[in-house]
Amino acid sequence: MFEHFGLYSAVTALIGQGGPFVGWIFASGVLMWAIILERYVFFFAVLPKLTVRLNAQWTARKDHTSWCARQIRQMLVSKANAAMTGSFPMMQVLVPLSPLLGLVGTVSGMLEVFDSMSLRGSADARTMASGVSHAMICTMTGLAVSISGLYPVHYFRTRARRETELLSDKLSF
Repeated sequence: MFEHFGLYSAVTALIGQGGPFVGWIFASGVLMWAIILERYVFFFAVLPKLTVRLNAQWTARKDHTSWCARQIRQMLVSKANAAMTGSFPMMQVLVPLSPLLGLVGTVSGMLEVFDSMSLRGSADARTMASGVSHAMICTMTGLAVSISGLYPVHYFRTRARRETELLSDKLSF
């Protein structure tokens, strides 16, 4: 399926040029974007139903002013907030992980360049340029994956905060 679009061959070539760390960067990017898509589905399909259900639970109560009622209200808001922010820690780890993996790949590639130079006993510019190019592919790939996840992480964090406040306002005393 992927061969038809050339995606598989492009990723394979990039991994071949950049080394094994590029594969790990792609894996972290795929996981990050799977979580982002899951959060998108949650906020646009699941959250409205959850909000209606929690609001119905609150309005079904006769008592809204006692200490116990306030604690139940707080529990309902917390339950919704926990559902909204459940996968945030993983997203917030994956965004900075990609450039770090790219940096490790770059350092690894540069060490290979220096090792080959020491074995040959000369600093051939063509060999060095090729090795540096391989090393920089890791950095580029890590930064590209990380930058692609910055906005969604910020958006969902802000959206969760706003939706929590809106739910808190809906569940009035």
